[in-house]
Amino acid sequence: MLECRHVTKPQGKGGRPPQGEHALTGAERQARYRQRHISSGTVPPRPLRPHQIRNRPQRWRAAVAELVALQAEYAAWLDRLPEPLRNSATGEALQTIIDLDLDEPLAVELPRGFGRD
Repeated sequence: MLECRHVTKPQGKGGRPPQGEHALTGAERQARYRQRHISSGTVPPRPLRPHQIRNRPQRWRAAVAELVALQAEYAAWLDRLPEPLRNSATGEALQTIIDLDLDEPLAVELPRGFGRD
């Protein structure tokens, strides 16, 4: 009896045969890898690119801007809150956040450091 074998199947070396019509490119393999990890809930961290790295003053300004934006959202939430709930724990917490004075952190001019100030 003759042994039949598939002539396009890799023999020994070469890894798995392609699942589709052609082999995946590196970018396609990487996208498939990320998608697999996103669906499983374990997303590997991406390395920061040079334009994503921020210095401390930039991070400070971004953090204060985020606080100001959140304060505005909480003020809108308090405005939409029914009158009987304004004296509840939620209403009092919202009022405390709205009463915070964020003008001082906005006005802070941070030192540049290393003799550049």
